[in-house]
Amino acid sequence: MITFYIKESVKSIIRAKSSFILSLTSMVIALVLIAGCVITIQISAGFQRDLKNNISVNVFLKDSLSREDISVIETSIKHNKSVNTVRLIDKEEAASKFIKETGEDFRRILDYNPMPASFLITFKENYVDPDSLNSIIPVLSKIRGVDEVVFQQEYVKRILMYLSTFKKYLFIITFILFLVSVYIVYSTVKLVTALKLEELETMKLVGAKLSTIKIPIVLNGIIIGFIASLITISIFILYVTYIDRYINLLRIFNLRNEFYLTGILLTGPFIGFIVSIFSLRKITLKI
Repeated sequence: MITFYIKESVKSIIRAKSSFILSLTSMVIALVLIAGCVITIQISAGFQRDLKNNISVNVFLKDSLSREDISVIETSIKHNKSVNTVRLIDKEEAASKFIKETGEDFRRILDYNPMPASFLITFKENYVDPDSLNSIIPVLSKIRGVDEVVFQQEYVKRILMYLSTFKKYLFIITFILFLVSVYIVYSTVKLVTALKLEELETMKLVGAKLSTIKIPIVLNGIIIGFIASLITISIFILYVTYIDRYINLLRIFNLRNEFYLTGILLTGPFIGFIVSIFSLRKITLKI
């Protein structure tokens, strides 16, 4: 029986080439839109992660501290569960950095180095938000030997707010595009079904079962979805091969190609199945 349904589905594709091409085209457009939206969300998440990992705080130390004191402060900072990395910038490195940035060599006037040593601290991604950072800064300030904690609070708060807003709108746009994509496929399948209405009515008159009418059309949708998935995968591979190697979006954000290939391969037949079921729900044996 399954062989019969498959043969009927293939025959319907061969008989109605224009309908098949129309359905296939709409399915490919839908899958490309969905894949593009998912990749955009992942790139956005990767960008947000990288940005959060680069938000840093400078902890300036008092000049009177010994190497042992600095080591104790470093250990104390590292014990904070929110801290990701800690890097010591000693007085010499701080002086070199100042001279490089300003072009002014204070050593020509002063016989000592006035630049303080400091720790450059980055935080774990989960702790990079205004509330968490506002609670962490006072803790760092209270460490014995710390002179000042410099943190561009307003700048970081604004960046995080923009990221949050962008991500929210991106999800909304993705959801809308997903609905539009599915509706395109649904409308196409409905149109194809309407074109076959006379054929379906004839099948009713000769006493065909409802399953004999519907299952080949559902299989048709699954086959079209599978072929559309293969075409979309080909487009994705072409993008990775000829375009992404120049802009490196997928490599920069360490996105897994196999995840998208598997997702696309499953999404096409799934959409084809669901849309076919919905488009056929009003077909009955009533004449």
